[in-house]
Amino acid sequence: MMQFSSRRGAGWAQSILPTTKSAAKQSRKQPRKRTTAAFRDFILANFFTIGLSLTLLFFLLLLFRFASLPKLQFRPRPRLSRPRFRKPVLHHSSANATVLAASVDITTKDLYDKIRFQDEDGGPWKQGWRVSYKGNEWNEEKLKVFVVPHSHNDPGWKLTVDEYYDRQSRHILDTIVETLSKDNRRKFIWEEMSYLEKWWRDASSVKKESFINLVQNGQLEIVGGGWVMNDEANSHYFAIIEQITEGNMWLNETVGVIPKNSWSIDPFGYSSTMAYLLRRMGFENMLIQRTHYELKKELALHKNLEYVWRQSWDTEETTDIFVHMMPFYSYDIPHTCGPEPAVCCQFDFARMRGFVYERCPWGEHPVETDQENVKDKALQLLDQYRKKSTLYRTNTLLVPLGDDFRYISIDEAEAQFRNYQLLFDYINSDPSLNTEAKFGTLDDYFRTLREEADRINYSHAGEIGSGEIGGFPSLSGDFFTYADRNQDYWSGYYVSRPFFKAVDRVLEQTLRGAEMMMAFLLGYCQRAQCEKLPTGFSYKLTAARRNLALFQHHDGVTGTAKDHVVEDYGTRMHMSLQDLQIFMSKAIEVLLGIRHEKNDQNPAQFEPAQTRSRYDAQPVHMAITAREGTVQTTVLFNPLEQTRNEVVMLVVERPDVTVLDSNWTCVKSQISPELRHDKDNLFTGRHRVYWKALVPPMGLQTYYIANGFVGCEKAKPANIKFLSPSNSSKPSCPTPYTCSDLESDKVEISNQHQTLTFDVNHGLLEKINRKDGHINVVGEEISMYSSTESGAYLFKPNGNAEPITKPGGQVVVSEGHLVQEVYSYPKTPFEKAPISHSTRVYNNGESTVQEFVIEKEYHVELLGDESDDKELIVRYKTDIDNNRIFYSDLNGFQMSRRETYDKIPVQGNYYPMPSLAFLQRPNGERFSVHTRQSLGVASLKNGWLEIMLDRRLVRDDGRGLGQGVMDNRPMNVVFHITVETNISLSSNPISNSRPMSPSLLSHLIGAHLNYPINLFIAKKPESINVQPPPRSFSPLAASLPCDLHVVNFKVPRPLKYSQQPIDEPKFVLVFQRRHWDSSYCRKGRSQCATMADEPINLHDMFKGLSVSNAKATSLNLVHEDTDMLGYSEHFGVGAQEGHILISPMEIQAYKLQLRPHE
Repeated sequence: MMQFSSRRGAGWAQSILPTTKSAAKQSRKQPRKRTTAAFRDFILANFFTIGLSLTLLFFLLLLFRFASLPKLQFRPRPRLSRPRFRKPVLHHSSANATVLAASVDITTKDLYDKIRFQDEDGGPWKQGWRVSYKGNEWNEEKLKVFVVPHSHNDPGWKLTVDEYYDRQSRHILDTIVETLSKDNRRKFIWEEMSYLEKWWRDASSVKKESFINLVQNGQLEIVGGGWVMNDEANSHYFAIIEQITEGNMWLNETVGVIPKNSWSIDPFGYSSTMAYLLRRMGFENMLIQRTHYELKKELALHKNLEYVWRQSWDTEETTDIFVHMMPFYSYDIPHTCGPEPAVCCQFDFARMRGFVYERCPWGEHPVETDQENVKDKALQLLDQYRKKSTLYRTNTLLVPLGDDFRYISIDEAEAQFRNYQLLFDYINSDPSLNTEAKFGTLDDYFRTLREEADRINYSHAGEIGSGEIGGFPSLSGDFFTYADRNQDYWSGYYVSRPFFKAVDRVLEQTLRGAEMMMAFLLGYCQRAQCEKLPTGFSYKLTAARRNLALFQHHDGVTGTAKDHVVEDYGTRMHMSLQDLQIFMSKAIEVLLGIRHEKNDQNPAQFEPAQTRSRYDAQPVHMAITAREGTVQTTVLFNPLEQTRNEVVMLVVERPDVTVLDSNWTCVKSQISPELRHDKDNLFTGRHRVYWKALVPPMGLQTYYIANGFVGCEKAKPANIKFLSPSNSSKPSCPTPYTCSDLESDKVEISNQHQTLTFDVNHGLLEKINRKDGHINVVGEEISMYSSTESGAYLFKPNGNAEPITKPGGQVVVSEGHLVQEVYSYPKTPFEKAPISHSTRVYNNGESTVQEFVIEKEYHVELLGDESDDKELIVRYKTDIDNNRIFYSDLNGFQMSRRETYDKIPVQGNYYPMPSLAFLQRPNGERFSVHTRQSLGVASLKNGWLEIMLDRRLVRDDGRGLGQGVMDNRPMNVVFHITVETNISLSSNPISNSRPMSPSLLSHLIGAHLNYPINLFIAKKPESINVQPPPRSFSPLAASLPCDLHVVNFKVPRPLKYSQQPIDEPKFVLVFQRRHWDSSYCRKGRSQCATMADEPINLHDMFKGLSVSNAKATSLNLVHEDTDMLGYSEHFGVGAQEGHILISPMEIQAYKLQLRPHE
């Protein structure tokens, strides 16, 4: 058996050794106030009078209620206490703008403002204080201790998911089933379905039956039940929903159970998006662990470690979910029984001699419990339980008992269960201790806590609290950036392995597109014959869902696994991408009426315009040969819910081409030379052809690339301008372009809305001159941090980032009527520059979304020894007076207000940026950067916005990985930049501490970037003399409202599609309604026709499809009792009539049945 290493950060144990034995000093916190003897005497003396008065009052209240109100029908909620609804609190930011904002007791911004971040030594509890108690706190309400055995199983970290399963996880699950079956007092919790599904395939029928019995009798609880325990900084909300749904649906169908408690002990910081999604999935309670140690201390001081998490926009408390935050450094046993790890480690009985785990680093080790020592050991353990209890409001205490990959053998499990049961028996046998200790599940804990909170009011004076559960504060905000000790901020993983963070998002949008096509194939299908293609693909579709889900693990998308594990994740994603693209290539033939046999066996006639040769290779554009007298069909798929009118691009081998639409009508086009990222060999010899395309929502449109088509103007060549360094030869001008030299030290490109000015010497964007007269300084800068202590998790720079560009780089300008572009090959101190970049503007003449975008594409190659211990950033030094306040998104779902603090180092002022960050002036002008992959962002000085692009680090950062990050790949990072001016007074970022929303234009730009038009090319050219019939596929009756997004349209159970009853809803539609800042242009300058203010009728949504049996459901698709999800009543009732009414910010899911019109 392998020697197991401890979890992340285990090496810190020696630094928290107490210098002396912990002496009980006066706690900083006052003990709970209990009923005084005088008050008790008063109650007893006046018992009869008080009782009579209360009875009379109750009778009058009943009389008033039922005499004056119409009779109402109440549906019982499956919660322990019914919510108390309060009137929304309106916050007026100006005369013209009213912002609805949640009213809460605590915001994470307030905590950051208050905390001094001085890392004071607290003694035995190094990050806290010397905890003490009086001893009478449990006289009237005994201490109820639930010790929860668990094993944290990473689906990939130092080993791949398959390696971990074979060596550890399968044995752990075997152990759980065997040891729990011996004694019904034993309990356990399990989280990751990726491992349970593997075990289920291997397990005998006897083991499966035992497992189900343990779940049913409450000994074994499935917590979370997602495919993985997902990261919360980098993961997009689409992928989070997918991974939880995949796990929860499998669990429900296989074991017959639906989780209601979330267990998230290892993600490196926590997002409020997760709380929202879990609430809308029917979860009741959450547990979290890795939050900033100073923040834990502040919450513990005021007994606020348990709270109700409320979304910042929620004025009606519909998003409230109860949260337990663990108080100490880690989730291992030394840091979970109480505040003194040196003591708690002695109660990790798997560290006794004879086991594989490391001994206690504090010097005192666990020993077997027997009748000789049980009293001393039990009282020592109880002392820790009591001290931990004083950090919380109730007398119900949670004590996790586990660590990474624990309970791997029967002997290990028996050692823990046997010793603890002896300790429990002693504690429970002495009434004077006022304690009941036992093994429990997470559900045992939360259920008992809620029962206690129903009996005893633990609310603090003036507390807003929640109708969800009484006695606890309400909180809004997120928990980034995480620090576990000292100045060690975990902001490096926002950027680590950025290549695969990008692949993750490509897989997401490709999976969503394939799901959509499968739904249409089956929806329009009227007989079994046409089901063959989609149902035959079901296994690969399920594999793709699971490979995406697996990568959301908190060591997957984070980039914090060993090299060979990263390769495993990458290979899985690459395989699924290829499978999905082959399916989509075949599906478009059926949807366009080209493929009639609808069989999965024949090869596809189309292929994607971009392909990847291997898991770690950049996508390559397939080139159309475009020989004389031929025409090549290209099909465009628009995965969005609005019509797309934008410039698209394909690569051709010959420049003399013409573009035709599906009616063979000429389309104006532009040809530009294709450039490579090599200043010594600029031109590839191929060409990029651009044209304006119009593609229906969620539909397909056909275009043709022809050579020799009479009567049409050929693609118009762009004009090319060069600036070459004086010491290098000027590149030759490619045919058929006109080339000239750049004469000035400035160069401009423009469209009808904006002109961009560049510094030619450095090749960097200087300013934006908008057609309304506004000039915005951009001040683009490419810089590097030197970082000898950074690693996969931590960002710890040695100082400030220094610019790396020097005068004398190479610049190429391409000017055409549709696209204008500046390519920059900067001169740097490196032998081979780690970066080149291009900037584009589009001009299609119709004020579309694309025209307001500045497209930045950075080609990054952080390779070789020169780049060791370097972290590459791009910095925009704008003239926006933002006071170092900016906004970054959480999971592509909502924005969070960020503020740079001097009391925190640079690394602590970095935040995750999955898709958007913006700066805003007090007068409302905004500078926004959209990204299609997760990165890290900061605003370290006034007007600055910097984004980290890649990092290459030699050393391990001491968090258990045991290596640096040296497997960098060449990659392209694409940003869409906009500058917007408000049309009415907007909120001031400095005085308004609440998050702001993107404009409608900004939402649409983000959607276009993350869900691009997919292009497919016919594998073979055809004769130009044969004109095919017009081909398009337009499934929606009309574009959906501009603020309504189809998150997914899918067949959730494709493997069982044919076996389901004919009227059972087999399709799912998931909608999100975007909230946008109304002080910016309503139509988003994007020709939006409608907004989702009025209900959408599902029955009228599709062409040629009838919708029936629509039902509202939870986001994880397992609950149809909508009362438990927190939505408005219209959600469930309206769905039955096909009416979709969604409040801004909400995501809602609907099951429905589709049939073709007769």
